[in-house]
Formats: sequence, C-alpha cells, structure tokens
Amino acid sequence: MIKNLRYVLLLPALVFALAPVYWMLTISLKTEVDQFASPPPWFVFTPTLQHYYDAFVTRAFGQYLITSAVVAVTSTACALVIGTAAAYGLARFQLPWRLNRRLSLWILSTRMFPAIVTAVPLFLMMRDVRLLNTRASLIIVYTAFNLPFVVWMMHGFFADLPRDLEEAALVDGDSRLGALVRVVLPLVAPGLAATAVFCLIVSWNEFLFALVLTQTDAAMTLPVGIAGRVTQYEIKWGVMSAAASVAIVPILVFALALQKYLVRGLSLGAVKG
Repeated sequence: MIKNLRYVLLLPALVFALAPVYWMLTISLKTEVDQFASPPPWFVFTPTLQHYYDAFVTRAFGQYLITSAVVAVTSTACALVIGTAAAYGLARFQLPWRLNRRLSLWILSTRMFPAIVTAVPLFLMMRDVRLLNTRASLIIVYTAFNLPFVVWMMHGFFADLPRDLEEAALVDGDSRLGALVRVVLPLVAPGLAATAVFCLIVSWNEFLFALVLTQTDAAMTLPVGIAGRVTQYEIKWGVMSAAASVAIVPILVFALALQKYLVRGLSLGAVKG
C-alpha cells in the first residue's frame, strides 16, 4: 500500500517535469498545420522529419552542435584540471594570515554578482586580443566561469579525505604529485564526476557570453543558434524544437553514463563515520 502510494505521489511530479519535453519533441515532429491546430493534437498526428532536415542539412545547426560540444568539453576539462589543483592546495597546505579561508571566499564571491556585469569588459578584452568570434574566447570565459564552482566543490571533497592516506604514500617514497594522482584522485572520482556533469551542463546551456562574443556560424553555439530562429517576421517553432531535441541528447547520455558516480559524489562526505 505504501509503495503504491509512493508511485501515486511521484506521478504528478513526473508528468509536470516531462510534459514540456514531450511537447517539444512533438512540435519537432509536427507539420505547421498540426503545430497551430486548436485544440492541439497531443498524440494523434502525422509525423514528419522535415524540421530536422531544415535544421541540420539546410541550416548550420550541425556546426553549432559541434562548436557547443568542443567548447563545453574543453572548458570543463580545463576547469577541472585547474580547479582541482587549486582546491587540493587550499585543502592540504596551510597558508599564512589565514589566506586559505580568505582565498576560498574570494573565489566563491566571483559567482555572487550577475554575469551581465562582466559581459562588456570581456567583450573589450577579447576584442583587444583578437579572439572575438572564436571558440578560444568561449573556452577561456567558460573555464573562468566554472572555476569557482570546481574549487568550492572539490575543496569539500579533499577536506573530507583523511590525510593519513597521502602520508602513507609519501612514506612509501611517492611524491606529493604522485600521491595526488594515484591515491587521492581515485578516491574522489565520484566528486569529480558530479562536478564535471554540472560544469558541462552550465557550459552547454550558456547563452549570454556566447551571444556577446560570437556572431558567425563558425563560432556560434547551439543556444544562440536556436534563439536566432526567432525573427521579426516569424518564429520557426519546428526547427527550434528539432535542434533543442537533439541538443538534450549529449548531456543526457553523459549524465546517464556517470549516474552512479554522480549520486555517490553528491552524497560524498554527507555522513560522518
């Protein structure tokens, strides 16, 4: 009885969460006549792949998808490498004048102000170094944007890990870097996976900086390309829905592949023994 009640309580939440996704998928498969029909056909309609053809063959959404993948994966990897090293240093080395705590707060404070505040300065900086309309500009910006989150997350994981494990490796003749790579990182792998998923989602869905820093098809990301189908004359609902349906697949696959590590990473350190 209790088990059935649990499913009854979960069903409305599931429907509420998946209804927009289902509507987007159906719009991508409907003709324009079915899209604007009243009442709308929820289940019975004639499917078509014309919108997918228009998005990825006629238009440059394939290029946008490749750019988003390159930028998101590269910026996530860079943020993980730099942020993990910084978090390990803050967690394991005692700096004078309580700089550990101050640096942690300073790093986190960069996420406390609106992103729009940095849009114009970043545009001017990238213009001066001739990186506008390039993937490199987005990789640099996304890496800097994700770094505070990586440092804050990984600092907590490193702080919960006993120092005795590293000290044992150092006694056995391993170096500090070797102990980090061969002992510490495998133990915090769930935390790395959870952090990577969040960073990848942020980079994949980011819109503001991609809109400001890129204007050409070669450097434009998928969110900006999708938004570009809203014009003063018409809104290409079918093409936008088709591109958005494809855009959710890579993130969904990545999250499902790391699901067990993601759950462990989110709960790592939550229970003290």
